[in-house]
Amino acid sequence: MNALISFAAAVPPIAGPSAVVAAVLLGTVFGFLLHRGGVACHAVIVNQFRFRDFTVLKIMLTAIVVGGIGVLVLNSAGLANYHIKAANLLGIVLGGGVFGIGMVVLGYCPGTAIAAAAGGSVHAVVGLVGALVGGVLYAFSFPWISAKILPVGALGKVRLPDVTGVPAWIWFAGLAVGAVLLFRLIERHERSSSS
Repeated sequence: MNALISFAAAVPPIAGPSAVVAAVLLGTVFGFLLHRGGVACHAVIVNQFRFRDFTVLKIMLTAIVVGGIGVLVLNSAGLANYHIKAANLLGIVLGGGVFGIGMVVLGYCPGTAIAAAAGGSVHAVVGLVGALVGGVLYAFSFPWISAKILPVGALGKVRLPDVTGVPAWIWFAGLAVGAVLLFRLIERHERSSSS
């Protein structure tokens, strides 16, 4: 881990026009990988909710573990800072519910909808228009939301390591082990249902 932190600290930060170019290139690669991974396909996402295709879960868990460890390394090397959002439990539950309903109805999350739209999916474009309209409605209703919803279950800007006293690297190691175990259970389930 220390060697990885030392390597990350030796890499110069990207800024200015180079940052824009890097963002476009990384976004393009991300969209390509979403297509190659199959998660820009409506049927794959819908079948995740039917417990018939676990591609989405596998990709999301991999991204969470790799991204989490990457952020941990960058933060430890002083190349990134945590920008912690306030944990407002009622807002998170309601927002997650709306997100989940939208994902089930549309068959895409925002990232996969953009990738699918770039691949020519008309219903993904319609979903993105709906997401923009929803974003505008949220912006106009934010004063009411911040007064009535966000204070309910507001924990402030906290992280699990802060609340539990368990170091972040142990949380990420546990997450990685949990992901590997879940992958094995999924593979066992897929083998048994295909035979």
